[in-house]
Amino acid sequence: MSKLNKASKQQQPRVFVLDSEALSLAVRGDRRMIAWLDLAAGGEAEVVTSPLTLVEAHDGRVTEQRWDWVLSRLTVADVGKDEARQARRLLADAKLHGHKYAIDAVLAVIARQQKGQVTVFTSDTDDLERLVPDTIVVKKV
Repeated sequence: MSKLNKASKQQQPRVFVLDSEALSLAVRGDRRMIAWLDLAAGGEAEVVTSPLTLVEAHDGRVTEQRWDWVLSRLTVADVGKDEARQARRLLADAKLHGHKYAIDAVLAVIARQQKGQVTVFTSDTDDLERLVPDTIVVKKV
């Protein structure tokens, strides 16, 4: 790789997209997930999730203060009719359907909208790998 290619790759922003399990781990204080959030807090990355993921990951045993702390370190993407259509198309193209894949499809749409080096942290690597292009890294949590 040439020096120019290395420099441009290093300048690309890093974006971490969290699924429900990744977000749950962060809220419960998992050290690896907290380390990723710390990168974001330090301006080295952006952490993004969907509003649906917030609902799915909620655990009543975790304090509101803990949720607020984690939420202060991430961006919740806007999801509307256009994103829903895109998610539906992704599912159809992957020959998937149903509630089992719905939130993953919305998360895939959000991941596809991000600019830079995008990594999706998920417990459902098989599902997400079918819904995102090869340029997006899917990492198991």
